[in-house]
Amino acid sequence: MNRYEQILTKYWGYSKFRPLQEDIIISVLEGKDTLALMPTGGGKSITFQVPSMAKEGICIVITPLIALMKDQVENLQKLNIKAIAIYSGMTKDEIDIALDNCIYGNVKFLYISPERIGTELFKIRVKHMNVNLITVDEAHCISEWGYDFRPSYLKIANLRELIPGVPVLALTATAVSKVIDDIQSKLNFQQKNVFRKSFERKNIVYLVRNIDDKMNYLIETINKVKGSGIIYARNRKKTRETAIFLNKHNISADYYHAGLKHEDRSSKQNDWKVGKTRVMVATNAFGMGIDKSDVRFVIHLDLTDSIESYFQEAGRGGRDENKAYAVLLYNKSDKTKIEQRITNNFPDIKEIKDVYQALGNHFQIPYGGGKFMTYDFIISDFASNYKFSLLKILSSLKILQKEGYIELTDELNSMSKVHFLTERDNLYKFQIANAKFDGFIKLLLRSYTGVFSDYVNVNERSIAKKANISIDVVYKYLNNLKTHGILNYIPKKKNQFIVFMEERLDNKSLHISKENYDFRKNRYIERIDSMLYYASSNNKCRSQILLSYFGDKNPNRCGQCDVCTRRNELELSKYEFDLILDIIKEKLQYNLISIDDLLLSTGKNKDKCLKVVQWLLDNNKIIKDTQDLLTWNLED
Repeated sequence: MNRYEQILTKYWGYSKFRPLQEDIIISVLEGKDTLALMPTGGGKSITFQVPSMAKEGICIVITPLIALMKDQVENLQKLNIKAIAIYSGMTKDEIDIALDNCIYGNVKFLYISPERIGTELFKIRVKHMNVNLITVDEAHCISEWGYDFRPSYLKIANLRELIPGVPVLALTATAVSKVIDDIQSKLNFQQKNVFRKSFERKNIVYLVRNIDDKMNYLIETINKVKGSGIIYARNRKKTRETAIFLNKHNISADYYHAGLKHEDRSSKQNDWKVGKTRVMVATNAFGMGIDKSDVRFVIHLDLTDSIESYFQEAGRGGRDENKAYAVLLYNKSDKTKIEQRITNNFPDIKEIKDVYQALGNHFQIPYGGGKFMTYDFIISDFASNYKFSLLKILSSLKILQKEGYIELTDELNSMSKVHFLTERDNLYKFQIANAKFDGFIKLLLRSYTGVFSDYVNVNERSIAKKANISIDVVYKYLNNLKTHGILNYIPKKKNQFIVFMEERLDNKSLHISKENYDFRKNRYIERIDSMLYYASSNNKCRSQILLSYFGDKNPNRCGQCDVCTRRNELELSKYEFDLILDIIKEKLQYNLISIDDLLLSTGKNKDKCLKVVQWLLDNNKIIKDTQDLLTWNLED
């Protein structure tokens, strides 16, 4: 067992690496900039956690997903590995202490959101850290060709100048060829170095069902298939309604979306993971970082905005390498709905500017002020005050984010935090002089460790229960101790944050690039068209469509999707079918031939050739003119 396997076994309990993991780790430890493409569930976190544990110093992990960041920090802390996170919504004092611990403490992993790395505070302090690796998660966000571009990712190249000689590991689950090149260029790779795990998932059966009654299809299918599953729906209301419908038909189901309380989400997720709930109906907020290996089906009730999103979500099935089903339910009305998203996602530039100015007024930011300031953002209040629709607000904010003016965080569910400001000797004197606080302070110190060196999560309800007092009295004690300067108390929050990446501009100075706007709109349309092609195609293997999208030049037919199954019903082997297909295509590609002449010219069994010809006609691969002459459909 080598050194890296020893670390893997000691902390994560695995004796062997998965394919490609060790190759990536060795590349990183050799000091090489590395891009790793690993599908959902491929074990990406191991590729930076193991090499960082093998070296002195700290690993900086850049990710835009606060929820995932917090989950990974909690998981590492459970393994007694010191990890912390810095993201928008934290106070300056919290950030200051966290950065001090990265410099002077024994922190091994610093998770940080991309907008934080551009602040002066971070740029000054990072120079004093002993950094062994920069990890860029969701690396496709650095490319405008990607499906989730974030300008704040472009600042990572500047970070490399502040701490020269530190290698970069870029990670993403999905990326097309242009994005792969762009990631390496934008991160200033010394030389190209890509590790790519095949996107092919042989154990996943991809199915598209063209069906109007989606709800009854769910009942029939879930009752046929064993095991747990995920059903993805486009909106929050639909998740709840679908879960209620399934429960009425004796299928154990629950729903999940970002609007639920943190405690409710954790409880629902845990019930599903341990098998108490069989089916989770969810928006795309569900799934990030979830490692449940025995998901047997993933069903999409609605079209996603891109092949990348669909592939990632469908890939949450079958992580144990056993057979799983990825089913997309589709009908003609879905085409209209997804095309409507183009209009919704790209408001007029004037409307975008109106939202921007309303934001400045809402937060009372003067022109020329607000740069790098973070503001609590409750979207319902903003919509109510300024009479904008929620859809217009979100779409405008995303475009303002892509233009680099703001950052909109995902929703933060933070626990309450406490940090003692006074030293132990002074605290003891305070307790003697203020006996009414003595018992409460002792309870805090018994219940929570590390409160003198860092901010520590606390649970007011738990404190109230231990002290046998009401939760309102707990709030009163904590706020009084804060007033006396004994501790800093930050109550829990549940909202998004907006960060102004530049000072507030007036309308004349606010430039929304028409060129960028059109480029992104056209890219969005291209991604939607690719999704529509996948959903509506009935003559090309589903797996081949997906693999071709991600740049695989000659993907094999899977033999098990709905398209391949129809071919299999011809009672021809894949070899026989493909051999006859190649001959027919050669004969018909630029010629008109009668069916009799075609069958004679192939030199193959007539009955078998006839089956292939009929299949090609049924699937619009070949067409027949008014004189019954056949030719290859060049438009297909």
